[in-house]
Amino acid sequence: MTDIPEAVVVVNEAFEGPDVERWGRLIAGALAMRPRRLVVDLRRSPRVDAAGIAVLLRTHREMVHAGGELILRGPAERVLRILRLSRLDQVFAIESPQESSRVA
Repeated sequence: MTDIPEAVVVVNEAFEGPDVERWGRLIAGALAMRPRRLVVDLRRSPRVDAAGIAVLLRTHREMVHAGGELILRGPAERVLRILRLSRLDQVFAIESPQESSRVA
């Protein structure tokens, strides 16, 4: 799992509904590059639904299995609240908005 150091997928709309399948394919494409770190940049995504979270969980499992790491970059407060309520903030590595603004 060390073909490239990092791949980034920037989600620039709500990660929900019919768009989840398209974003899932884009994330799977990035995963296929075998990065050590896969960053899903959520700074421009105001919402994530259960299907979007399922894609992120599947990606997290695949990255861990391959020895890599999935990072959620700068999720909106609304998305963070969902992750905290479901305790998924304990599963995902999350970059805070302050950290992610330095990367922008």
